Amino acid sequence: MTVPGRPDLPVPAASGEGPRAVAEAEAHVAAAALAAGVPEHLVGRVASFARPGAARATARPLVACDLDRTLVYSAAALGLVGEDRHAPDLVVAEVFHGEPLSFQTRAAQDLLAVLARVATLVPTTTRTRSQYARIRIPGRPYPYAVTTNGGQLLVDGKPCPRWAQRVAEELAQAAPLAEVHAHLARVAHEPWVRKLRVADDMFTYLVVERGMVPSGYVDDLSAWCEARGWTVSVQGRKVYCVPATLTKSAAVAEIARRAEAGDVLAAGDSLLDGELLEAADRGVRPAHGELHETEWRAPHVAVTSASGVLAGEEIVARLLADVLSSS
Repeated sequence: MTVPGRPDLPVPAASGEGPRAVAEAEAHVAAAALAAGVPEHLVGRVASFARPGAARATARPLVACDLDRTLVYSAAALGLVGEDRHAPDLVVAEVFHGEPLSFQTRAAQDLLAVLARVATLVPTTTRTRSQYARIRIPGRPYPYAVTTNGGQLLVDGKPCPRWAQRVAEELAQAAPLAEVHAHLARVAHEPWVRKLRVADDMFTYLVVERGMVPSGYVDDLSAWCEARGWTVSVQGRKVYCVPATLTKSAAVAEIARRAEAGDVLAAGDSLLDGELLEAADRGVRPAHGELHETEWRAPHVAVTSASGVLAGEEIVARLLADVLSSS
């Protein structure tokens, strides 16, 4: 059995629920999807991820989504396989220096527009505020967003000063940024390093050629950082060093409190998203990225059947189905 309109994508089989409960849940989500404005050819796709037995929500849910390699994908991260004629329609999600930089499938954008209407959608990214500003996905302007891995909490696009003060106090508990930056600077002139950057004066990272990074470097760096209250994450061509106190989950919890949200749903692909997923009521991660490579799992976190940009589409479909299951 395949997804209506997408013969390349199978409908996932339901498990752990009786056929009647599954059928009723799918029918409920299909009706809710149509009412919410999901394009008709995508209704079956969303309904296939219905959550049987979901209790009716008493408050608007909050959905915290990582961006890179979760919702949006660079050309190098698209992960398209098979014949070109079967490739999905893509739309540009980011432009940088006049060139398209990140993409989504058209279906993902259509579903994300609906998700932003039926839930409080919170972009939650390691990007800096200026890097986040380049992203163009449905739902903008968002009432809340999290950038700089939790270092910046944006309210109607502007940094929250109260949150900034809290972050400053917590950052003082770890080794200073200057010490970690100086440690990375020791390899800045190596042939496998392209750039050394500082993000909003909160953390630092290397841009590298992944295939050229010396064996053991990341492990050694991780041990060095851990002893100083910092963590290391490798995402694409970037090796991040981030204070352990700087987390996405803390910022999302603060937003959930302010918004008086119901259930918190989350999606992400990197080790920096692990704590976000753990803290959520339910979540989904793609079948690629750091979490997948380390076989990270949690009972309340689903794993996509697809990888690459098609995983991004599946993530949005799953999150939307979860929200509509409780509607």
